[in-house]
Amino acid sequence: MSLVRIASLVFVIAALSSMADARKKDPVFATSADDPVLRGRIVALGPNIDPDEARRIAEIAYTTGRDLKKEWRVVWPPGLQNFLVNTGQRKGGLCFQFAERLLWRLSAQSWNSVEFHWAESFETTASEHNVIVVTAKGQDFYQGIILDNWRYGGRLVWGSVLEDPFYRWHENKAQFQKVVNRRPQPTPSVTPTASATPAEAE
Repeated sequence: MSLVRIASLVFVIAALSSMADARKKDPVFATSADDPVLRGRIVALGPNIDPDEARRIAEIAYTTGRDLKKEWRVVWPPGLQNFLVNTGQRKGGLCFQFAERLLWRLSAQSWNSVEFHWAESFETTASEHNVIVVTAKGQDFYQGIILDNWRYGGRLVWGSVLEDPFYRWHENKAQFQKVVNRRPQPTPSVTPTASATPAEAE
């Protein structure tokens, strides 16, 4: 094969790759805890999705990011928050911590029509990122929706697993189970016992 043909082939492959990346879409900001677009997108994952479960997922994912932003005093951009955490100036706010907390809240509830997955990209590198993915029950991971509270400092963004232009997501089932097993259990409430009534004097 001549050098000209090789160069042409490389150019075509690069062009096709660029076109594929151009078709990808940035994740979308959730507008509220009751974002109708996000709820509708979750319902559209499959014909048996419970609309109430879609509503609960949107609410939990949205409020978790907002709550953690306050708790960890999150700043933007994420790299600055990471620096503050790694130097002991913040208690949390790394990407895996956002994902863990969201998974803990989701796994604390019962779900019949959906399931969740631990997703990672650029794993074992300094650029590693983790999010939670929601799919219909039994559905392939790559058909799911990412739920990402870290990327914009506590503001929830969501989108298709395969359409994220910045990350190539992979499922890690072992890490999912590991995080779920670490979920803090609620402290049982102690009901005070009534004090004994002194016996009446005879």
